[in-house]
Amino acid sequence: MVLNKNFIKIIFSTLIISGCSVLAVHQYDDEYGKQRPINRLTENINKINAWKEAKEILDDRCVVCHGCYDAPCQLNLASFEGIERGANKEKVYTTRLQAAEPGRLFEDAFTVKQWRDKKYFPVLNERNQTPEANISAGLMARMLTMKAPETPPHSGLLPDSISISLKRAQQCPTIEEFDHFEKNYPSWGMPYGLPALSNREYGSLISWIQQGAPNYQSEELSKTLAKQVSQWEEFLNGNSLKHQLMSRYLYEHLFVNHIYFNNDISNQVFFKLVRSRTNSGNEIDLIATRRPYDAPDVERVYYRLQPVISTILDKTHIAYPLNNERMQLFEKLFINAKFEVDSLPAYDPVESANPFITFKDIPVDSRYRFLLLEAKSTISGFIKGAVCRGQIALSVINDRFWVYFINPESKFEKNISKFLVAESKQLSLPTDEGSNNLNLLSWIEYASIQKEYLKNKGEFIRESVSQNEENDKALALDVIWNGDAENDNAALTVFRHMDSATVVKGLVGSAPKTAWVIGYTLLERIHYLLVAGFDVYGNVDHQLKSRLFMDFLRMEGEYNFLTLLPVDARKAERDYWYRGAHAYVSDYINWTQENPVIESDINFKTKDHKIELFDMLNKRLADVLDSSHSLDFVENEKIKMELIKLSKLEGQKVSYLPEISFIYIIDSGKKDKVFSIARDNAYNNISHLLSEKTERLKNEDKLTVVRGFIGSYPNVFLKLKVSELPDFVETIKAFSSEEDYKNFLDEYGVRRTDPEFWTYSDNIFHEYQKNNPVNAGRFDLSRLENR
Repeated sequence: MVLNKNFIKIIFSTLIISGCSVLAVHQYDDEYGKQRPINRLTENINKINAWKEAKEILDDRCVVCHGCYDAPCQLNLASFEGIERGANKEKVYTTRLQAAEPGRLFEDAFTVKQWRDKKYFPVLNERNQTPEANISAGLMARMLTMKAPETPPHSGLLPDSISISLKRAQQCPTIEEFDHFEKNYPSWGMPYGLPALSNREYGSLISWIQQGAPNYQSEELSKTLAKQVSQWEEFLNGNSLKHQLMSRYLYEHLFVNHIYFNNDISNQVFFKLVRSRTNSGNEIDLIATRRPYDAPDVERVYYRLQPVISTILDKTHIAYPLNNERMQLFEKLFINAKFEVDSLPAYDPVESANPFITFKDIPVDSRYRFLLLEAKSTISGFIKGAVCRGQIALSVINDRFWVYFINPESKFEKNISKFLVAESKQLSLPTDEGSNNLNLLSWIEYASIQKEYLKNKGEFIRESVSQNEENDKALALDVIWNGDAENDNAALTVFRHMDSATVVKGLVGSAPKTAWVIGYTLLERIHYLLVAGFDVYGNVDHQLKSRLFMDFLRMEGEYNFLTLLPVDARKAERDYWYRGAHAYVSDYINWTQENPVIESDINFKTKDHKIELFDMLNKRLADVLDSSHSLDFVENEKIKMELIKLSKLEGQKVSYLPEISFIYIIDSGKKDKVFSIARDNAYNNISHLLSEKTERLKNEDKLTVVRGFIGSYPNVFLKLKVSELPDFVETIKAFSSEEDYKNFLDEYGVRRTDPEFWTYSDNIFHEYQKNNPVNAGRFDLSRLENR
C-alpha cells in the first residue's frame, strides 16, 4: 500500500505534537503540581471586588466574541461557570453524521469534574495556586499576555495572518500545547483581531487571575422579586390537571425566553422557566433534556423560575414580561376557559413533538391568543432561540419581509379546532424523528405531505364558508388581526443577515418584496420545527430536514398573504417571488395557484395591488403600529432629511455596504445618536439550498435605515458629524468599486484596528442600554469586517 506523502507528514506532525503535549503535561505537573478542580468561592471583600472589576472587563471586551455556542473553542465567558467550564476543541456549528452530546451551561454538567469528563479543558490554572503558577500555568492569562497593552497595534487592515472568517480553522490549545501555539501564531493574543486592552483593564484581569480567579455567590433576590417568583411558581404548579397541562404548554413555548417582572428597570433580573424535580421553596433540581418535550422521567414535573446569571447577549435575548395582569389573563385563557382535562398527555417521542395532539384539550383560541400576546417573542424564538445563530435554517427566509396575523375572531380561526381534530397527525414535523435519523426525505416528499395538508385545509375552509351568508364567503381586511386595538405585536418586520436575523415591531422600511400572514397552525408549527424541536447538537440530516420543511411553512405564510389579492393577480406576484426556481418548486407553486381556497372581497382601486394592500393594512393597524424605528420621528431635521435620502438608494452601489452598519453621530444631541443601515439582499428566489450566491441580484439590493439598532452582529461602526451627513450620503451614492468603499471607511469607519475602537464600541452599547434597557444585550463583534 502506497501512502500519500502529505498524509505521512500530517500523521508524523500529529505524533510529534501529541508527544510534546505528553511531555508538557509532565513538565507542568513537576513544576506546579497535579491538575485538580479548585474551589474558587471567596468571602474576602478584596477578592470579591477583584472579581466584580474583572467581570465588567470581561463583559466589555471578551463576551463580545465569547458568549454562546458559536464562541471560538466553545469558551463562554459570559459567566464564571462558563470560565470554569473551559474550552473544547470540537465545534458546535459543524456538519456531523451523528448527533453530539450536548454541552449546555447550567444544564448538562454542574461541576468542574463533570465538564472535564466531557472533554472540556481548563483556561484557569488548576494546579498549585500561587501567583506565578496562576499566570504561567493558566491558559487565559497566557492568551492575554500575548497581547499586553504594550503590544504594537495594527493599523488599517489586519494582516492575512489574522483571519476573521467564520470558517477559519480554529486553534484551541491546552496549556500544555500553548508554547507550540504561541510560536506558530504570535499575533493571535486576546482580544483576537481587536485592539489590546488598556493598562487598567489588563492589570485588573491579570491581578484577578494571580489571586486564583476568585468568585462569589450571586446576591439573593430582593424581597419584592422573591415574592413575585413565589407567586408565579405557586400558580404554575397548581395540582389540577388544567394547571399541569397549562404549565407544560407555557414551558414548551417560553423555555428560550428571558422572563422579567415589571420592577426596577435599572437593575433588571431575568429568569428562565425550567423543569425541576423539586417544588417551589426548595433548591431547583433541573431536568435537562435535549428538547423541552422530551420525557422528564419523573412522576411529577415542577416548573420553576431560575435567575439568569450570564451576561445578557443581544443574539440570544428574548425578553418576556410577567406581571399580575398577565397571570389573570393566563387564568382566563387556560384555567377558567370551558374545557375538561381527563388525563395528562404522556411523553411519547412522536406525539410529544406534535402540539396539536399533546395540547388538544386546550381550546385553540386560548393557545392562539397566548402566542399573539407577545408575537414578537414567539417569532424571535426561531430567529434567536437557544442556538445563537440560525445556521442553514435562516437561509429559508428573505432579507426583509413584513408579518401579519390572522384575526382570532375570524370565521377561519374560530372553526379551526374542528379541522385540527381530523388533521393532527398530518401536521407532524420532521423533528419528531429525533437528532440522529439518517433517512433523508426529499423536498418532493415534503411537498406531497404539504399538498395533502393544504388540500384538506382548503376543503375545510370552503365547507365552513359555505355555511355562511352569501356576502360572508370571501376574504375581507378584517381577516387580519389588528392587535385588538391595543397590542403592538400585530405587525412585525423580520430582517435576515446571512445566518442571523432580527425581529422588530412595526412595518419598518419601504414596501418589501414579500409578506407573510400567519395563523395559529402555522405559528405553532414554526415554533415546534425551529425552536422546541431544533437541536443545535443534532446531525446534518436533522438540520437539513428542518430547513427543507421550513421552505413549505414560509410558502404557506406567503400564500396566505397572496390570498388577500385578487385571484388573477396572485400568479404574477408569486412568479416574481420565485424567478428561476427549479421545476419541482415551480410545480408545487403552480399547484397552490391552481387550487385557490377562497376569493378576496377587498376592493382594489389601482393596478398595483400589493402596494395598495400594504397601504390598506397600514391604515387598519395604524393605532397599534410601533414607530420607534421610523426616521419620521427623528428630531433633528437635517439628520432626518439626509437619512431618508440614504434609505432610498438601491442597486449595485449599495451592495458594497455590509449587511449591518451602526452609525454613531457625534454631535446629534441627547437623542438619536445611533442609527442602523441594513442591506436588503435581493434574490431570484430562496428555495435553492446552498445556492444563494448564484441567486443574488445585486442590482435590486436596497437599504433600510432606522433609528436605533437592527441586528446583533454589526459588520462595521461608522462615525461622523451632522455636518458631514450630506457628503456621507453622496459618497455612498457614488460607489462603483470596492476601492470606493475602502476610501469611505478611511473617512468614516471605525475599523477593528482603530485605537479608539473600544471607545466607540462602549458608546454604542451604552446608547442601546439607555434607550431600550429591557431588550438591550451585548452585541457580538465577531462579524466586524476587515475591509
